[in-house]
Parts: sequence; C-alpha cells; structure tokens
Amino acid sequence: MTDFKDRQRGEEAKYALDEETAFKVAARRNRLLGEWAADLMNLTAEETDSYKKAVVQADFEEAGDEDVIRKVLGDVTAASCDVDESTVRAKLAECEIEARRQLIEGA
Repeated sequence: MTDFKDRQRGEEAKYALDEETAFKVAARRNRLLGEWAADLMNLTAEETDSYKKAVVQADFEEAGDEDVIRKVLGDVTAASCDVDESTVRAKLAECEIEARRQLIEGA
C-alpha cells in the first residue's frame, strides 16, 4: 500500500511540475511574440514592455492560443502592418521553440 501511495505522490508531483513548466513556456512565448509585434509596430521601449505584458494577459481570456493570436493580429493590423494570421501563427510556433530553449538553458 505504501508503494502505491509513493507512486501516486510521485505522479502528482510530476504532473504539477509539467503544468508549471507549460505555464512558464507559454508566458515566455507570449512575451517573445509581444516583443516581435511591438517591433513591427515601432513601439518605444516603455510601450514594448507594456505591450508584452498585455499579450501575456491576453492568454488568460480563454483556453488555447486563439486569444493571443487574435490580440496580436488585431493590434498589428490596426497599426497598418502587413501581417496575416498565418504569419502570426508561424511566429508563435517559432517563439515557443525559443521559449523552451531559453527555459532549458535557464536564460
């Protein structure tokens, strides 16, 4: 019985760690995407910092990535940047790879 409880606690700890890691990757990915979009919109350094935070916050609106894509696409379109949805989605995927790399390296 003790072995089963130990195994169960181990699985719960692993699940918690996996969820925490996924959250950190998503937040870092969204900041990187926000930085990319801010650069396209020629925002100042202060505006860029604020915008990156807004993109991270947008991810809490609904499950999945659609809320982030909708925000960034809407903002860059409003700023008259020539960017379409597929470009934003591709950049999001690229930012996720970079976010994972940074998290692994401890950057």
